[in-house]
Amino acid sequence: MTGRSQGGMGRMRPTSGENAATCHRPTSAPVVLQVAASPVSPALVLRPWRMEDVAALVEVSRDRALRRWASSGVENDSDGTRWVQAQQQGWAAGDRFGFAVLETQPGSVRAQLVGNVVLKKVTSGKPAAEVGYWTAAHARGRGVAARALEALTNWAFDAFEADGLERLELLHQVDNLASCRVAQKSRYDFDTLLPAAPPSFPLDGHLHIRARERLESSRLMRTG
Repeated sequence: MTGRSQGGMGRMRPTSGENAATCHRPTSAPVVLQVAASPVSPALVLRPWRMEDVAALVEVSRDRALRRWASSGVENDSDGTRWVQAQQQGWAAGDRFGFAVLETQPGSVRAQLVGNVVLKKVTSGKPAAEVGYWTAAHARGRGVAARALEALTNWAFDAFEADGLERLELLHQVDNLASCRVAQKSRYDFDTLLPAAPPSFPLDGHLHIRARERLESSRLMRTG
């Protein structure tokens, strides 16, 4: 879990006005990302949020830890419906791309909601965008966030290469040690200590960055 901004993602950092056109190419068809199973972890499917996810979203949102870091305010089905609609509006606008993370068990008919990842603040011609994530309580400790974040990272750099995307930023409050571990595991290097911004963010924050060059280098190392 990266923070407490709308949608449960990220520690918001003050930014200057940015009025460039947003991107629309990835919204032409539904995006579904697949993460293969490992010897210890089931396969994951990342897809845009749907209204059928509302009940599961409300259930996982009862977790106190998730409420601390994710200010989505999901208390009931009405809240869940509004939250999912906001994710869908982000896809339609082309500037925010939220994925429900589902775990698929062999022999299971229905996949289980285990988390959320998001690419946001996407603007054509802007070199940076932001990522965020949260993991449901019942799925923590299984590497869900890191595996889903890797899939999102690869997709983001591929999908927005023509739009000039060069780096992805991950922000979290300093006391969110779990998010810091996910960032490090996912090769998002620590960059800057961000000052506290009370009352929303009473403590300092970490800015982690993963650049396109590093992604390409790691691919070459794996294939070389």
